[in-house]
Amino acid sequence: MANPLKFVQEVRAETSKVTWPTRNEVAVTTVMVFVLVFFASLFFFLADQVLSWFVALLLGLAN
Repeated sequence: MANPLKFVQEVRAETSKVTWPTRNEVAVTTVMVFVLVFFASLFFFLADQVLSWFVALLLGLAN
């Protein structure tokens, strides 16, 4: 059976090896994610509108 104390020591040793991002890196990355989400949602909205118009045109539903 595993020794819980040894496990905790190994977890602490591995955690100390991690390179944690700075506050600035987290902020910049967060802003980049929001910007990319905005542009992706805009793209998919426009693509949906164009496809909807095209399908309506094909089916003769357009005014």
